[in-house]
Amino acid sequence: MAAAATSAPLAFPVLIGDIGGTNARFALIPDGNAPLQIFPAVATADYQDIEAAIEASVLAKTSLRPRAAIIDIAGPIVGDAVDLTNAHWVIRPRDMIAQTELEDIILLNDFEALALALTALKAEDLVQTGGGEPTETGAKVVIGPGTGLGVGGLVNAAGLWVPVPGEGGHVAIGPSEPDEFEIWKHIAPEYGRISAEVLLAGRGIVGLYRAVAETDGQRPKFSDPADVTKAALAGSDPQAVHTIDLYARFLGRVAGDMALVFMARGGVYIGGGIPPRIMPFLTGGEFRHAFEAKAPHHDVMHTIPTYVIVGTNPALAGLAAFARGPERFGVNLAGRRWRA
Repeated sequence: MAAAATSAPLAFPVLIGDIGGTNARFALIPDGNAPLQIFPAVATADYQDIEAAIEASVLAKTSLRPRAAIIDIAGPIVGDAVDLTNAHWVIRPRDMIAQTELEDIILLNDFEALALALTALKAEDLVQTGGGEPTETGAKVVIGPGTGLGVGGLVNAAGLWVPVPGEGGHVAIGPSEPDEFEIWKHIAPEYGRISAEVLLAGRGIVGLYRAVAETDGQRPKFSDPADVTKAALAGSDPQAVHTIDLYARFLGRVAGDMALVFMARGGVYIGGGIPPRIMPFLTGGEFRHAFEAKAPHHDVMHTIPTYVIVGTNPALAGLAAFARGPERFGVNLAGRRWRA
């Protein structure tokens, strides 16, 4: 395996894949101008490895044979065997080349792919939840709760858009507002600490709901995050409503922290599967208030726009943008590109 230049062209057709902790989504790009051929999402738990998933969900359903692949995964990319953070797959690009006859494989972080997508999303893919207008070349941040909590940045340097992957979802978070301190006593830590992911990943909704119920002296009624959010949206359960209010507050707080880290005048974009389902709570006061409550920088935060990504398959859009024009981006592919 040798390091490859960012602008080295990819041979079409290109297979692109967005591999999360729960689902895997694949598409084919026939050539540089053709629209994506998107295949139905599959559950990672249903397949032993990525090669089996590609064979069953892509190669068995088309005569178009990809020559190259760009795959984003939920987790850091180190070495020739890459573990997914929240799933059992271990991706080995050399095995993929041998089993699928691909000639060229690039692995990116999943939120690196979402960061790339910020150059490709259309107005209809976004719902603004506050702030002003983004600056044209200002830094951007994407944060998305789902199975885990991902964070990525996108900065403009020397005329290139440079995605910045990381594990920002694992930053520590603590109580701040008066009503949070008692609740905090009932939140179960993971790995000995309470990170943003503990509260904001899908499983965090149930944990937060139980903590709210215990604080209120009530028996929890729900054990599924979907049931908590449904009750909150219906206003049928006070603890559920309080839970999703708090969830929106914590998401806004962490998003604001990341906006400060990057000074994201190009906007903060909320991705993942959960936010579009709780839109009324994100367009209300808690989310934006927590986002802006960054004294002494409230005035700056007030101008930074926030958006919820509502378009489908945004990570695939980011991978496609890179595949079609790698020269527009500053992506370091050393140790992340394998060739036959």
